[in-house]
Amino acid sequence: MTLILMLLKIYDANPNPAVIQRVADTLRRGGIIIFPTDGVYAFGCDLFNANAVERILKLKDKDPRKSNLSFVCSEMSQISEYAKMDDAAFKLMKRNLPGPFTFILNGSNKLPKLFKNKKTVGIRMPANAIALEIVRHLGNPLMTSSIFYNEETTEYITDPELIEEKYGHQVDLVIDGGFGGLTPSTIVDCTDGEAEIIREGVGVLE
Repeated sequence: MTLILMLLKIYDANPNPAVIQRVADTLRRGGIIIFPTDGVYAFGCDLFNANAVERILKLKDKDPRKSNLSFVCSEMSQISEYAKMDDAAFKLMKRNLPGPFTFILNGSNKLPKLFKNKKTVGIRMPANAIALEIVRHLGNPLMTSSIFYNEETTEYITDPELIEEKYGHQVDLVIDGGFGGLTPSTIVDCTDGEAEIIREGVGVLE
């Protein structure tokens, strides 16, 4: 297990390209990061690095065969590569993204092997410049899963310095993008032709 070297400060309003590139390089080497979204902080790794994905699933104690897997895209065109959208879903997502939503869509044949046995995937495009720039520099989606939630220790999922203290020994980088939130994304199922909210979160659909 790799010990964290430092807490990286990145400003959402103006992400430093050199620092973002360092994060992308860490991901390409199979690293795991903790990064900010427009909701809670999350674990992240290169979608196409199976070992890194499995490391996150192990951290979260999830069975890859049964878990609902989500990933972050930076553009609508990128989403269309890895998921299938009808016109209604496309228009809904276009109106609401970037934003604090996870859209459940049917997967495409471009998904990595780990996703091949899954009919659906969760798609995120958070309204957070740090997350989007990481994906752009990486060149492909970022597999994501929110960090643990415990009502008795909420500061350990909102304060980047405390997040590093608690999880730094389990990941390769922790990104300080400012204080995070406590409310996760709103989950919207778009797999059967009609959008259905299956978890109320921070996002309100337009």
